[in-house]
Amino acid sequence: MSKLQVPETRGARILVVGDVMLDRYWFGEVNRISPEAPVPVVHVARSEERPGGAANVARNAVTLGAQCSLLTVVGNDEPAQALERLLDQAGVTAHLHRDASLATTIKLRVIGRQQQLLRIDFENTPDREVLHEKLADYRALLPQHDVVVLSDYGKGGLAHVQEMIRIAREAGKPVLVDPKGEDYARYSGASLLTPNRSELRQVVGRWRDDADLETRAQALRQELALDALLVTRSEEGMSLFRADGTVHEGTRAQEVFDVSGAGDTVIATLAVMLAAGCDLVQAMRLSNHAAGIVVGKLGTATVSLDELRHSLAA
Repeated sequence: MSKLQVPETRGARILVVGDVMLDRYWFGEVNRISPEAPVPVVHVARSEERPGGAANVARNAVTLGAQCSLLTVVGNDEPAQALERLLDQAGVTAHLHRDASLATTIKLRVIGRQQQLLRIDFENTPDREVLHEKLADYRALLPQHDVVVLSDYGKGGLAHVQEMIRIAREAGKPVLVDPKGEDYARYSGASLLTPNRSELRQVVGRWRDDADLETRAQALRQELALDALLVTRSEEGMSLFRADGTVHEGTRAQEVFDVSGAGDTVIATLAVMLAAGCDLVQAMRLSNHAAGIVVGKLGTATVSLDELRHSLAA
């Protein structure tokens, strides 16, 4: 097997569409239990905000050297302003459709002693008219990009996912989808789906062994007319299912600190490396290295090209 190298990524152009959120972190010390209820009291010392969901995919793509546009729906509120500012700082070209009836999704995590103690979610679903406007923008943006990523977090931002896949494939653009839920028929015709182990299990049921997994995964790939299916399997690494066979990539040995956002890093790395000229197996192997790096970081995080090169050299 030839030595894996990071390609030149500056010319890669990625279009990310999907559900975004603002990840807020409250960090503090826990020194006592509340007298009101058997819960820890967190004395908050600092807070952080980071782009989450599809916004984290876009941020990961830029950190890997690519040019990235993000198309999404947000509320007309303070969290949307915070997201816009963070995306601008990250170098993402953001196309944010505002929906006054929508509360921008927030995931608030309370961290004590480097452990997540609580997560509080604020969310609702966007108005259909705003989603239809987004589809017109999608058509306009598509010719300027090499690879499309559809990041589905089940928040309603991909109501037209089937049409988006069809339009992109007719234009000759690869479409990578990070799926959600049990109805994978809506992703029919995509180039690649990237479910994790538990997400795939929801759709194809429990498998007995690797041979049974391959049978079920290949049946799903054929049923949905996918070019490939990439299953991220945590400590078991990754498995890529294609018409010409299956490729397994073992996990990278590392201390796992936080898996939140790892799927965003995987699909962003795949998209950037494919746009930079890698084949799918090379892109998978590079994304596996990226995943091994990002799970060692707290919260939604990114991987730099230097970190990736260092991992490859290790």
